[in-house]
Amino acid sequence: MTNLVNDPRPMLALALDQTQRMIETVEPNELDLPTPCPEFEVRTLLGHLLTVVARIDRALTGGNPLDLPHITTGVDDVPMAWKERRTTLDATLTDDSVLERICKLPWGTLPGAGAIAAYTGELTMHSWDLAKATDRVELLDDTLALYCLPLVQQFIPADTRGGHIPFGPVVPVADDASPYDRLAGWEGRQP
Repeated sequence: MTNLVNDPRPMLALALDQTQRMIETVEPNELDLPTPCPEFEVRTLLGHLLTVVARIDRALTGGNPLDLPHITTGVDDVPMAWKERRTTLDATLTDDSVLERICKLPWGTLPGAGAIAAYTGELTMHSWDLAKATDRVELLDDTLALYCLPLVQQFIPADTRGGHIPFGPVVPVADDASPYDRLAGWEGRQP
C-alpha cells in the first residue's frame, strides 16, 4: 500500500481527476458566474487551473512556476488544454525522484512530495470553488477534503492572514459540517 505521507502522488492524481471532471461540466453560460474565491469568476478560475497544472509540472521539473501567468488566457478549448497539460504532468509524476527534488513554489521552497501535497490542496479547494459556482458540489470526492483539511490546518495559520498568506479570516463552521465546508471555512471561504 502506498504511504500517502511519503508519496502524495495518488492523492494528486485524484485531485487532478476531480478538477478535470469539474472543468468538463462547465457550460458556456456559466463562465461569468462568481466563485467563492473572490478574485475569480468561473472563466478566470478555469484559466488559473490551466496555469496551476502547468505550474505543478514546472516546479517538479526544476523550473520556476512563477514564470507562468497567474491566469492562462486565450484558450478556446479549456478541457482539451487541461488534458494536454495533464498528460505532460502525468509523465513527470512517473519519475520517483520528483518526491525528493527541491521545488521552488510561489510561496516557498519544498521537496517534491511537499509541493505535490500543497498543489493537491490548491486543486481540491479550487474544484470546490468551481463546483459551488456551478451548483455541482455533489460531484466532489470527500476523500480529498478529508486528506487536505489537516494539511491546511497545519500549514495555513489561523490568525495571520493576508499579505503573503493569501487567505481571508477563518470562517467558523459547525463541527459536523461537511469536509468541504470545513476546508472552505479554514481557507477563508463562506461555505
